[in-house]
Amino acid sequence: MILEIAQLQVKPGETAAFEAAFRQAQAIISSMGGYLGHELQRCIENDHQYMLLVRWDTLEDHTVGFRQSAQYQEWRKLLHHFYDPFPTVLHYAATDLK
Repeated sequence: MILEIAQLQVKPGETAAFEAAFRQAQAIISSMGGYLGHELQRCIENDHQYMLLVRWDTLEDHTVGFRQSAQYQEWRKLLHHFYDPFPTVLHYAATDLK
C-alpha cells in the first residue's frame, strides 16, 4: 500500500467552495483502479490548509492510472484553481517499525 499525502493551501475565503467541489471530486478518485481510500483533514490553526491522504495499491495506480486519465482532467477542473501555491504531493510506504 502507498500513502499519497498532498498538502493543500486553499485561497483564503474559498474554503466553503473548495469543500463543495471536493465532495464532487471524491467520487472521481474513488472510482479509479488501485484506489483504497482517502481522508481530507482541515488544519485547526489555519483553516484554509488541508491534508489529503489517499491510499493506493501501487505508486503507478496514482502516478499513471489516475494522473494520466481523463478523470484526472475532471478532478483538475474541479479543484486546482483553489490552490495557492500548487500542492506538494509525496508518496510513502510503510516500514516494519511500530
